[in-house]
Amino acid sequence: MKQRLAKLLQQAATALTESGVLSGDPPAIQIERARDPRHGDYASNLALMLAKQAGMPPRDLATLLVERLPADPIVAAVEIAGPGFINFRLAPAALHHTVTAVLEQGEGFGRSRAGGGQKVQVEFVSANPTGPLHIGHGRGAAHGMTMANLLQATGFDVQREYYVNDAGRQMDILAFSLWLRYLERLGVWHDFPENAYRGSYVRDLAVQLEREHGDRFRVEREALALLEDFTGDDDALLDAGIARMRELLGEEDFRLVHAFGLERILEGIREDLASFGVHYDCWFSERSLSEQGAIERALETLEQAGHLYRKEGALWFRSTAFGDDKDRVVVRENGETTYFASDIAYHLNKLERGFERVIDVWGADHHGYVPRVKAALQALGKDPARLEVLLVQFAVLYRGNERLQMSTRSGEFVTLRELCEEVGTDAARFFYCLRRCEQHLDFDLELAKSQSSDNPVYYIQYAHARICSVQRQLGEKGMSWKPGDGASTMDRLTDPRETALMKRLMTYPEVIEAAALNREPHLLPHYLRDLANDFHTCYNAVPFLVEEEALRNARLDLLQATAQVIRNGLSLLGVSAPEAM
Repeated sequence: MKQRLAKLLQQAATALTESGVLSGDPPAIQIERARDPRHGDYASNLALMLAKQAGMPPRDLATLLVERLPADPIVAAVEIAGPGFINFRLAPAALHHTVTAVLEQGEGFGRSRAGGGQKVQVEFVSANPTGPLHIGHGRGAAHGMTMANLLQATGFDVQREYYVNDAGRQMDILAFSLWLRYLERLGVWHDFPENAYRGSYVRDLAVQLEREHGDRFRVEREALALLEDFTGDDDALLDAGIARMRELLGEEDFRLVHAFGLERILEGIREDLASFGVHYDCWFSERSLSEQGAIERALETLEQAGHLYRKEGALWFRSTAFGDDKDRVVVRENGETTYFASDIAYHLNKLERGFERVIDVWGADHHGYVPRVKAALQALGKDPARLEVLLVQFAVLYRGNERLQMSTRSGEFVTLRELCEEVGTDAARFFYCLRRCEQHLDFDLELAKSQSSDNPVYYIQYAHARICSVQRQLGEKGMSWKPGDGASTMDRLTDPRETALMKRLMTYPEVIEAAALNREPHLLPHYLRDLANDFHTCYNAVPFLVEEEALRNARLDLLQATAQVIRNGLSLLGVSAPEAM
């Protein structure tokens, strides 16, 4: 509807240009829904934007624009308000047109070409494969997948990517943790570092490791004596243990244990995300960056441009020159590259793959990473504005008044799989997207499982099921109808609750576009809840299967259009639309 009204204003502005009142190309025409229904349905500030160019008061220019507006059956009246706003009141035909459009376009209703085919990559979750996904990862998964779906629905060329952190210290710690649990099963070792990975899943992996490889990785307790007598801090103990593991097993067997843990945990992550309705176009390996020399090339580029320097045996990136609060190490004293060096190479790789925009969905605890990554891109000669970072607050799960803990190292966390088994994937996906990503989210288990109007996902799904029930009753009563039969009698829909429902349907494309372009997926579940409320209000007051065929057909068209929009919206959220409940 906004596009249609904008086109009318464009024609009026063109007419004024041809008559010499205006000159040059008019700015992008903005059409917004009127804040106060008493002032109309939509409003535009075009006259205020062009007043200086025309050299006349905005209200006078608004009058000229209104006089040249082409006639359109969907517009009942046009009024000038305030300093020069142009307000549109829609005719009932506009609402009827919406119902017809929904029925004709089906799954395509609400989709647009606003993105113009721009290549966009959305990278989300990307959790270290050091343990199962927990409920904090689930929010990033739901938000990232929904964001990608919305962008695709509005005409962007979208790629969904998972960055697999399969290199670095955390994976070495996992391998060491797995090996110690394996030795524990063989009766060789029973002491376990406090800051190693302690979850039960590591014990399960140790069982599989022994089953497949027997005692291949066994060493005698005496070989690990240094761990018993170690006097350094916890992190130093882990590093010493990893070094000793490499020494005792040799690099080949160390890599075998390392790969064993990585591959099985990553397989579980893939399975959990697939069950959660999250799928990727690309699983990108961090290790491939070093194997292909990408990290080395990125650092060479920075060094040649004078952005690196050496200090205290390490190599530093001068990120303060680009707005960061301090410089960052890219190569440690021992010659190992840092995670940040990998991130520089990875983001350079993204842009070199031709993505015009890169959207990273990160946990809120990574907020400090944003300025340094943007600084690196700028230093590499890339536009840092091409990188967007959406910071997602981790969800906090409550069971009654008990707050459940989440710590991957300690193993005390609720997995995403466990959450979905308890409340269902639909509720989990929906509840995760109810708030802006940067807002704190308390996940209420009892509410998510309840079958009441207080549970928004149940309330919306129940609306869809109710409509399907009406369609079944139609056949049981021996009545016939097919979508579109009421197109010629839509003027019979005069009840205020029918009008409210049609107006809500009309705004669906606007909500989808706003949610995509503003990176605000939460707009969609709130819209669907409002749509369900309008439907239930109408359903409880207006009979649908009336004897009068003309009225019945118009109302059934409205019902079918409502069901279609509910399905379309839930599909973008990754939520099902059941036909019976």
